[in-house]
Amino acid sequence: MTETDATFQPPEPFRCESGSDGDRWWVRPLGELDLDTAPLLERKLGAARTEGAEQLVLDLRGLTFMDSTGLRLVIRWNTAASQDGFDFAIVPGADVVQRVFRLTGMDEHLPVAEPPPDA
Repeated sequence: MTETDATFQPPEPFRCESGSDGDRWWVRPLGELDLDTAPLLERKLGAARTEGAEQLVLDLRGLTFMDSTGLRLVIRWNTAASQDGFDFAIVPGADVVQRVFRLTGMDEHLPVAEPPPDA
């Protein structure tokens, strides 16, 4: 085994935490958001709306990677919020995540929220 092999750490499995603090519901994905993991986040956001969330916060601070699939998911939810009359906002993530928003100019169009309480 080489030194590189010994230091390689596979990514943590993707998961989502969610909850509410009063009227505001939040979903916090953890890990890598991509084509394989986006459906889980989609289900968590949908479940929050089904439970009656009128203020929905997507906390991106736990992501270590996000591709265009994640970007499309965020844009879809932002559009749905304006069409369906609920509030949607993000808590910005690490630079590797925010870069996707900056490169597409979406960082100027997404509402930003205060972070939810730590779980």
